[in-house]
Amino acid sequence: MMRILLTGAKGQLGWEILQQAPDHGINCIGIDIDQADITDPDQVTRVVADSRPELVINSAAYTRVDVAETESEAAFAVNRDAAGHLARACREIHIPMIQISTDFVFDGQLSRPYVETDPVEPLSVYGKSKAAGESVVRKAINEHLIIRIAWLYGVHGQNFVKSMLRLGREHKQLRVVSDQVGCPTFAADVAGALLTLCRRIESRRDTRWGTYHLCGRGAVSWHGFAEKIFEIAQGLGLTGRVAVKSISSAEYPTPAPRPAFSAMSCEKIRDQFAVLLPRWQTSLAEMLKRHAEFDEKH
Repeated sequence: MMRILLTGAKGQLGWEILQQAPDHGINCIGIDIDQADITDPDQVTRVVADSRPELVINSAAYTRVDVAETESEAAFAVNRDAAGHLARACREIHIPMIQISTDFVFDGQLSRPYVETDPVEPLSVYGKSKAAGESVVRKAINEHLIIRIAWLYGVHGQNFVKSMLRLGREHKQLRVVSDQVGCPTFAADVAGALLTLCRRIESRRDTRWGTYHLCGRGAVSWHGFAEKIFEIAQGLGLTGRVAVKSISSAEYPTPAPRPAFSAMSCEKIRDQFAVLLPRWQTSLAEMLKRHAEFDEKH
């Protein structure tokens, strides 16, 4: 059975990876801040040595996008420095690493989906810290995959979908920005794809290392995403009827600037690894169904 070390095990993505790993024949050792502080290089060296993994997935991240504007040191410590510590620890024992990154490394000025070779021009501290994390991993270890994901949501943890459901129970009308477009991505889909990649890395010696995009197929605005959430949720009895008003980003200012258009092309990962996620509408329906089942049980 393949043995991997997973950081950020309590996060949305890490939790899903832990749930699915046994089905992929993978022994996944999950750690979070209570097991090791990955911003400390000595602790990283120890936990990697003790775990004896064949591969490391770094899904740990500082993701408080707006707070990062005033906590840049903390954001860079986790998103850049910790990624570097892990990459160097992997290099020392000759194992590969998968680093999770984000669509926020782009400035959102394109009118077509971003490809992996497009210039990285982050707007926010969060985006800059994640871009820096990519850079240190590339420099530290050759055998790496940098996987950029976007607009992540899932049944575990806090995210846009669950926030909309909560607000939809409290209000009959909500205001959501319509001039930011991206690719909603179900954490369970990403987890399954990453575990598939782990097994392919294990079985193939000709893995094409580098940077790849992995997100739900299709693009939508936050407003369109919210409308679809409530359309499906109402049918499942999760909310009543909710009107979603379209507003501009200027009407909903945030401390951290967001890319206006951050849709990403996933053709490269499809061509190289035969990995392709479902359309975002399909995955959203699946997530809300699971959420409804969870509510019924609790």
